[in-house]
Parts: sequence; C-alpha cells; structure tokens
Amino acid sequence: MDWERRYAEGDTPWDKGAAHPALADWLARGALTGRVLVPGCGAGHDVRALTQHGLEVVGLDIAQGALERAKSFLPAGGEVYQRGDVFHLPEAWHGTFDGVLEHTCFCAIEPKHREDYVRFIADALKLGGRLLAVFYKDMEEQDGEPPFGVTPEELDALFLGKFQMLEEDPNPPTFPGREGCELVQLLTRI
Repeated sequence: MDWERRYAEGDTPWDKGAAHPALADWLARGALTGRVLVPGCGAGHDVRALTQHGLEVVGLDIAQGALERAKSFLPAGGEVYQRGDVFHLPEAWHGTFDGVLEHTCFCAIEPKHREDYVRFIADALKLGGRLLAVFYKDMEEQDGEPPFGVTPEELDALFLGKFQMLEEDPNPPTFPGREGCELVQLLTRI
C-alpha cells in the first residue's frame, strides 16, 4: 500500500475526523496511563484525545503526509509525532511505554506480518504495560487491500503468551458504518 500517495490524494476513508468514539470511556476508566505510543497515528485524532487526557503521547506513522496532517491541527498539549516503521522499533523505545493504543494500524498490515507487529508492540511496552486495541472483526476479503479483519481466535493466538486479556467489548460505540465490525480489547504485557 502506498500510504504516502493515499495521503497526498486525500484518499483516507479511515480518517473520520475525530478520535475513536469508545476511547473517551476507556480513558475515563483508566485503561491507559503514563507514556503512550499510537502506531499508525494518521492525522493524530487519537493522539490529541490521549494528550487531552493528560498522557504523554508519541504518534508514529510511516507516511510523512499523515504526520503533516496531524501537525496541522492545534496541539492538545505536548504530543510528539515521529515518522517510522512499526517493524523497526527504535532501540531507545524498547520497554519505555506504559501503553499502546492500536486503532486501524493492525488491520492495515498484511496478515502474514501480524506476528512481527505484535512483537513490536510487546517490545515497546514495559512489563505490565497496557495495550488498548480496536480490532476489525473478521470480514470479507477486499481484493487483498486493507482493512484486513481478524477473528477472536486469531487474536488469541497472536497476543496471548505475550499479553493477558483484561477486558473485552465485542460491540463498542463506534463511527457510523462500523457498527458491529469492531472489537475492543484491553490487554496487559506479561
């Protein structure tokens, strides 16, 4: 996928112009604290919502166009945006995050690379750190293009072993058109 081209052409249907609707409730319940990483942060809506909640947030994206869009909004606080690849964690980031927010990055990754992405998240988190994840449930294949859905069984196979499940919401509040398509999980790094 040419993410840079997609941002240059404004072809970003995943960008709904706001943070995920379920995020505020999870934050109010203390799901994430401290220093949080948002991989595939796009225009930074989730990053700003986390920052407004008093967290120290780093938004990471491979597309410079995404980061330029994110930086075009008024800052919510001290959020930081960095260009980078989720398959190459900077050495200085190993074990330094208290939390990771996953929203639309996992579903954009070809399923054959998901184990590498799970390893990236696990490596970024401190032991006991938390992953708050919005996953797309299993859906029909779209000609090899994202979003790629996932079943709960696949999630268990990928995450359990490095993570322990704390909570799950199989039908979270979401954006119009995504009803019934998402699963929110809160996991902790073990």
